[in-house]
Amino acid sequence: MTPPEAPMDGSATQGNIPPAVSVCLTVLKKRSDFLRAARARRQGTSGMMVQARARGPNEGPGMRVGFTCSKKVGNAVARNRAKRRLREVARLVLPMHGHDGWDYVLIGRAEATASLPFERLQDDLRMALRKIHGPA
Repeated sequence: MTPPEAPMDGSATQGNIPPAVSVCLTVLKKRSDFLRAARARRQGTSGMMVQARARGPNEGPGMRVGFTCSKKVGNAVARNRAKRRLREVARLVLPMHGHDGWDYVLIGRAEATASLPFERLQDDLRMALRKIHGPA
């Protein structure tokens, strides 16, 4: 059954909704990638910690992003909620403000990541990226 607001010919368009993180960014999965990012630049905000590193020319193009929350954030439900929010913030902010050839790791903060207003999390990530990519 077709919903009433859907076009009958099946030509639905996405509109201006950005694609999911996994579509526009490569997700970091290996521990070694997280450790390399931890040794590079970092910027803390009230809602998250952002670690970033410029990859070498032989490591491939594109942005990569990783997400992590320690047990300090809370139980599994709280950690997953925080990571979902970080994923959504990254999906909206990184394509416009991130740099190609960089790895980013977003680390959730206890209580703050899950409870801050969503717009504040977006502003926090934008500010962290400005400071990371600003003059050294």
